[in-house]
Amino acid sequence: MRIRIVDAFTDRPFAGNPAGVLLLDAFPDDDRLQKIALEVNHAETAYAHPLPEGGEADWALRWFTPAAEVNMCGHATLATAHVLHTTGAHEGPVRFASRSGVLVATPQEDGSITLDFPTAPLTAVEVPAGVAEALGAEPRSAFDTGPNVGDLLLELADEKTVHALTPDHKALAAYSERGIIATARAEDPSRGYDFVSRCFFPNVGIDEDPVTGSAHTALAPFWSERLGSPALTGLQASPRSGRVRTELRGDRTLLSGRAVTVIEGELLA
Repeated sequence: MRIRIVDAFTDRPFAGNPAGVLLLDAFPDDDRLQKIALEVNHAETAYAHPLPEGGEADWALRWFTPAAEVNMCGHATLATAHVLHTTGAHEGPVRFASRSGVLVATPQEDGSITLDFPTAPLTAVEVPAGVAEALGAEPRSAFDTGPNVGDLLLELADEKTVHALTPDHKALAAYSERGIIATARAEDPSRGYDFVSRCFFPNVGIDEDPVTGSAHTALAPFWSERLGSPALTGLQASPRSGRVRTELRGDRTLLSGRAVTVIEGELLA
């Protein structure tokens, strides 16, 4: 069984967000999928297998963190599409059947891949008591991101505050189903990005996710409304860092980025 490690939302190795990718003939039992994801020990491991021709999707796709299966994952979807295209397993746009419906990944002429994901519904909520202490900064506003994403989005005062966060990950676990998206407007858009974010997901075994495609389905509508543009670029300011190009199209959000395969090997167990 071939396994690949792919860095997503980056054009160079050892940056962006690494994901394990396994192309299978069929899904084994859930316990095995979870154990492999724990062994890989990256934020996500993606499993895909081909579907019969003539259906609404080409491949079935599932995502596992080291601790749990999740409803949506952008970077591992990008990584899977990258593997399908670079290995010749699939040509052109690929339709994935997933927990979040059919997701389409389209290769672009510049080498990037564009994902078509559902836009997260944002609902303004009160800033929860105690979240500022857990995060290490006082939020300006707070938003629920709906069931697919399952995060609490917190707007902070400025980019510098986002970069400086040193949260209490255990304490953050109390405030949402998956975790926290912390974001602020870019200080200098001439640097090539419009907003910054960091994502903390203690409830699924990830203290800080390097680059989170699913979070950008919430960040895109949030910042498009405030910045007056449907097309933006987000910088996820984790230590590995990565950029996600977003385009808001109503109830769908396009996420674009590159990917690089860094490891390829054989799963023996």
